[in-house]
Amino acid sequence: MLTLVELSRYLPILSTLISAAFAYVIFDRYRQKRQAYHLLWWGIGIVAYGAGTLIESWNTLQGWHPALFKAWYIAGALLGGAPLALGSAYLLWGKRAGHIAAALLVLTVGMTSVFVILSPLRLELVDPHLLNSKVLAWQGIRRVSPFINIAAFLVLVGGALHSAYRFFSEPTSRHVSIGNIYIAIGALLPGIGGMGSRMGHTELLYIGEFVGVILIWLGYKTCQRPLDTTAKLRVASE
Repeated sequence: MLTLVELSRYLPILSTLISAAFAYVIFDRYRQKRQAYHLLWWGIGIVAYGAGTLIESWNTLQGWHPALFKAWYIAGALLGGAPLALGSAYLLWGKRAGHIAAALLVLTVGMTSVFVILSPLRLELVDPHLLNSKVLAWQGIRRVSPFINIAAFLVLVGGALHSAYRFFSEPTSRHVSIGNIYIAIGALLPGIGGMGSRMGHTELLYIGEFVGVILIWLGYKTCQRPLDTTAKLRVASE
């Protein structure tokens, strides 16, 4: 009989399925609102999220593979929450600022990804049950991801908390505040799980990713509830 730790290794499969369904919902909405660039980047962010959990699923079912490991590092460590944060940047600061941030992100991730692909691997450090960035021989690559992830954290979580504070005082739009709180918590959980993973508890990463994507989707759906006329007028005037 499988233990709870062993069962948790299958959570990335569920996280991948949820991410795929969530991404479809976001891209479908973007198709109806082509100028809503925040939806485009949120969709890309959920696809990257799902790509990371898909590779973790493969690692659980089929074992470690060098090419998939590098794809996982790019999707998880380099992209991570950055596309989601970029979507929030478009929403908070407008198209011009969003385009500049998008160009910087694409340039940084693109250049670093080349080094990830070219880096030799220290196969003696491979753990068949754990995808670990220590396997990269060129460890200097790992200095880039903290800058990307800290910036993404500040924009995504900070933006969500700012929106939560902005809307909480108005009962007619309080659901927007609640939705943003869900998004902030959901964005935090994979990072917390990642810290547990680095201490040898991979199951915490998988649990954090699973609960995190559910909370982000719940927050998104909560925020999509329509405001009443009074609330719309107040938001439009700000």
